[in-house]
Amino acid sequence: MVAGAADRERADAPGWRERILEVKRPPEDVPATYSRLAPVYEIWARLTESRARKRVLELADPGPEEDVLEVATGTGAQLVELARRNPHGRTVGVEVAKGMLSKTRRRLASSGLDRVEVLDADARKLPFADASFDLIVNSYMLDLLPRDEIPRALTEFRRLLRPGGRLVMSNMTLGERRAHRIWDALYERGIVLTANCRGVLAAPVLAELGFTDVEREYSPQLGFPTEVVRARKAHSGAEA
Repeated sequence: MVAGAADRERADAPGWRERILEVKRPPEDVPATYSRLAPVYEIWARLTESRARKRVLELADPGPEEDVLEVATGTGAQLVELARRNPHGRTVGVEVAKGMLSKTRRRLASSGLDRVEVLDADARKLPFADASFDLIVNSYMLDLLPRDEIPRALTEFRRLLRPGGRLVMSNMTLGERRAHRIWDALYERGIVLTANCRGVLAAPVLAELGFTDVEREYSPQLGFPTEVVRARKAHSGAEA
C-alpha cells in the first residue's frame, strides 16, 4: 500500500489541473445529496473506504492532549476514533450536509463523547483563528470541489495549522490500474455513481502551497481508487 518512487513521481507531476476532471455539479448542490445518503453511507464506506480510514487514523496518530480538527465528518465514525485517542485535548468536527451532521452528533452522543465540538461550517471558510490546531484530518472532500477551489480549501487548512502541524487526508484519486479507472470514465460521460466525486491529486497542490514532508499512498479497495496523503505545515520562516 505504501507508495514507491514511481507513485510519488506521478503524484508530484506538474499540471495536476489538466490531469483531473472538472466537477459536474457545483459544491453548493452536493450537501443535499449527502444528507439523503447519510442513513446508508456506512455501507458504502465499509466496502470502499474502510482500509483508507484505518490508515488515516494510523498516520494521524493524535496525542492525548492535542487540538484536532476533522473537516467533513460524514457520519462521524472517524471523528469518534480521533476523540477517543485524544482524551485530554480538544477535538472538533465540521460538516455541511445536515443529514451527516445529525449522524455525527448522534454517534458522538451514543459513544459518550460529549466534549467534542461539532459545527456546521464550510471547509473553504472555517470559523477558527489562525494556528488553532495541531492536526487536521479530512476525508473524501477534495474530490467534490471544483479544480480551482482545491487550493482554496488546502490554504484554509494551512492557515489553521500551527507551524509543524500535521494534515492527513484521503481522497478519491486517479485510478492507477485499468479497472480502477472506470469511475472517472463513467463520470466523464455524465454517469455519476459517486455522488459527484471524481479522482483528484492532493500531493502536488500541497507542495505548491509550501507544505513539507508530503507523502502519498495509493490505497484502492474493491476497485475504488483512494489516495492517503500526509503533510506538515512549514515552521515559521520556512514556507515557500
